[in-house]
This record gives sequence, C-alpha cells and structure tokens, in this order.
Amino acid sequence: MSHKGENVMVSNMKLEKMLCMKGGKDQTSYANNSQAQAQHAKSMLHLLKEALDRVQLGPPSMPFVVVDLGCSCGSNTIYIVDVIVNHMAKRYEASGYEPPEFSAFFSDLPSNDFNTLFQLLPNYYPYDGEGGGSMEECLAADKHRSYFAAGVPGTFYRRLFPARSIDVFHSAFSLHWLSQIPESILDKRSKAYNKGKVFIHGANEMIANAYKKQFQTDLAGFLRARAVEMKGGGSMFLVCLGRTSMDPTDQGGAGLLFGTHFQDAWNELVLEGLITSEKRDSFNIPVYAPSIQDFREVVEANGSFVINKLEVFRGGSPLVVSQPDDTTEIGQAFANSCRSVCGVLVDAHIGDKLGDELFQRVESRATIHATELLEKLQFFHIVASLSLRSNQKSVATLTNI
Repeated sequence: MSHKGENVMVSNMKLEKMLCMKGGKDQTSYANNSQAQAQHAKSMLHLLKEALDRVQLGPPSMPFVVVDLGCSCGSNTIYIVDVIVNHMAKRYEASGYEPPEFSAFFSDLPSNDFNTLFQLLPNYYPYDGEGGGSMEECLAADKHRSYFAAGVPGTFYRRLFPARSIDVFHSAFSLHWLSQIPESILDKRSKAYNKGKVFIHGANEMIANAYKKQFQTDLAGFLRARAVEMKGGGSMFLVCLGRTSMDPTDQGGAGLLFGTHFQDAWNELVLEGLITSEKRDSFNIPVYAPSIQDFREVVEANGSFVINKLEVFRGGSPLVVSQPDDTTEIGQAFANSCRSVCGVLVDAHIGDKLGDELFQRVESRATIHATELLEKLQFFHIVASLSLRSNQKSVATLTNI
C-alpha cells in the first residue's frame, strides 16, 4: 500500500538529484542567462571585500582555501573566486608575507553541469617561483588562474568538507532554493495543500509558513555544517533572494517571476487539456525569499557565528536587454531567465515538448506585459557577512604562530 508521504519523500529525493540550473551553452542555458546575476554580484563587491578583510591570515606555509557553494555552471563563479584570491593575496603582501598557495572548491548538486564549468576554467599559472611571476602578473595573465581548482558535488545543507579546513565560504543566489518541497504542500489532505498554484506567491498563510519553516530548517543545517568546516578566524559571505515585505506570501521579485505569467502559462496548459490540474498542482517551485528576520532568527539560534552585516540589498532587474523598447526581446529575456533556473524541473515533470509549450506561453505573455515587467520586476537580496565565533576551535594564524 502506498502512502502520500512516501510519494513526497521519493519526489524530494529526486529533487536533490536533479535540481540544477540549465546546463550547456544554448540560448536558454544558465551560462547565457546569468548576466543579471553577474551585475548584481559586481554591485556587491565592496560588501564582499569588507567580509574578506575580517578573515584572519593563516601562515603562508598553509594553503588558503576558498569555497563557492552553489557555483552553478557559468563564468560568474570563476570571476568571484578570482576576486577573493586577488584580494587575499594583496592582504598577505600588505602584511609583509608571500601569499600562500590558494585552493578553490566549486560545489553544487551532483546534477550541476560541472563539465561546462570546468571547460571555462583557465589553466593554472603559478606565482611561487616555479615559472610564474608575481601575484599581479599571475592575475593579469590572459586566461590563467592562480589557484588549484576542484569540484565538490553534494548538497550544502549537509557536510561537504573536513573539519576546520576552509578559510572563506561564498554563496550567492543559491540559499533561497529549498532542499525539498514541504510535504504538506503536496498532500491533498493538508490545509497547506497548494492547490491551483505552482509557487507560494499570493498563497494562503499556512502554505507560506510551511515554506518558511523549510527554509529555516535548511539554513540551520547549512550553518551547522559550515560551523564545523570553517577554520577559526574564517568568514562567510552569503547572498540569496530576499524580500522587503513582512508577509511571506509576498515573494517580491521571485513572486513576479514565478507567480504571474509563469503561473498563467501552467493554467493555460490545463485549460487546453494538455495537462491535468493534478499534474499542475503537483509541481511547485522550491524557492523561498526570506525576510531579514527569517534569516536572523536562524543565525542567532545557531550561535556559532557573529553577524558582521545583515541587510537587504537592491539587486535590480533579472532582465538584461539591449533594446528596452523591444517588447519581443523583453519577452524572450523573461522566458529564458525563467527557464534557465527552473527549466530542468519543468522538463522532468511534464517532458521536454510540453516544457517548450509552457515557456512559449510564458514568452508570449511576457511580451504583452513587457513594459510593466521592465518597470516592476526587481530583485532584492539578503546579504550576510558572518564570522566564526572566537570560542570555536581555532587553527594557526599569523597572530598566534
């Protein structure tokens, strides 16, 4: 006899195995639709560097280890790691020390397109006297990197690295992705059953609270793992979708992305008889945009980290277009942006052909509403700079060796 809870569990186990941004390099791939994330990340570089300035410098004889969690498969992760390595190397040099060797781990779920990412990685260019120059020359070298690189597949809601092994954790635009859809959301017997919707934007309070609870449970697991893995004196810089409203049913930019034209496209497929309403209702976007309070509650309850900075940052629009007056381009950009982040889940749920049908409808609706989308679709981000508390077990630093 099959129980609903068992089906949900199987579904959520599959989610961890298949959730990823759309791989490859085609028109709807994440690699070709992450320009907005790049712009938003660059606008926050001053905040990242502030967080890096808090990292205690270890002995130059010990490798300095950087991790990007939720790296995906585009060039943004490589750019950020370059910034971190460059900044930390300059800090060592300013302190009168030769920079250590740097190691960078790119981590994401096993379904991530690591092949595309690795193809983007330039060759290693040493700066330690083995045929290389200074750090500045290394970083200026065309298509070269100054760190050893490796990929680490696995969910960041659990342990990924040995204890006290990581100096800097970075994660951008990933923590709003839940580890699973809350079971009550998919249970027809539950008051939190998300009937008729594929996202929580505009849903009832019980549905939103189920998502909030899942987000906070996930973030708690994330922090527990990092508290063990981070070296004493280490630092963490986190960015995820956030919201300014205290109402969790108002998901802001994420709500406009997933809760309007995307939702309407699903409804059209149902009305046209291409899918059943049950098929639609069993699909939910596993995203939750938290408030600052949602985030702070978990960090404070964990107790392992000092909050250096926690704020809402206006990232801007996810739509990057060359012709703001071209409604067709805006419609395509909206549909491609949507498909690049959730297309894999959609195709797994209804198949590639119906996935094409769905996103064609998303594009048509977005083209009609292009002016409104360009004006109103704005993302806000939660930005958190966290340091490991000094009472955690430490490792050697320049100040204690």
